[in-house]
Amino acid sequence: MARKPKDAQALPELNEIESEMSQVRSKGRFRQSLKGTFGTLLVVVAIAVIVAFILLPVLKITNGHNMEPGLQPGDIVLLYKTNKAEKGDICAFYFNNKLLLRRVIAKEGDVVDIDEHGYVKVNDEILEENSYISEHTLGQSDIDYPFHVPTGQIFVLGDNRGYALDSRATNFGCIAQDEIYGKPLARIFPFNSLTWYGF
Repeated sequence: MARKPKDAQALPELNEIESEMSQVRSKGRFRQSLKGTFGTLLVVVAIAVIVAFILLPVLKITNGHNMEPGLQPGDIVLLYKTNKAEKGDICAFYFNNKLLLRRVIAKEGDVVDIDEHGYVKVNDEILEENSYISEHTLGQSDIDYPFHVPTGQIFVLGDNRGYALDSRATNFGCIAQDEIYGKPLARIFPFNSLTWYGF
């Protein structure tokens, strides 16, 4: 059976074909662009997660009131991983499988003395601590003063001197310098108390 010739009126015109092809190409470019954007976003998120776990871990304060008034239970702190800390810095370290925060008061070779009222001297100089502690008290202390900080060790105190367990107690002692896990970079929660500590 012979085919009937196609009606010339039913065939699309050249400009209609070009318009349709342009739309198809445009959809393809949009899909390709979307795939590229999604892929880039995925890579950026993966890098951010890796950096967060390796260099900038996040710590939620859950272990009591040792660093009050500056840091409260429930605060979330962004840490910078390093084993270097200077006097006056807050540092993080593991003790009994818990990550703790304390303030570095003295380093190896320094001599620490704390009087019965809780005033701290390092190498015969009284520390000015009113910016980060709320009261001076001797707290839980059973070491002999003056105390010589051993080689490779740091002497740490909690800011809440009446509550904190720290280097004043023999069952806590000094911390090895190379056991420092990191330092707070910033308090990121609660949002109304954002604090930048710096490197």
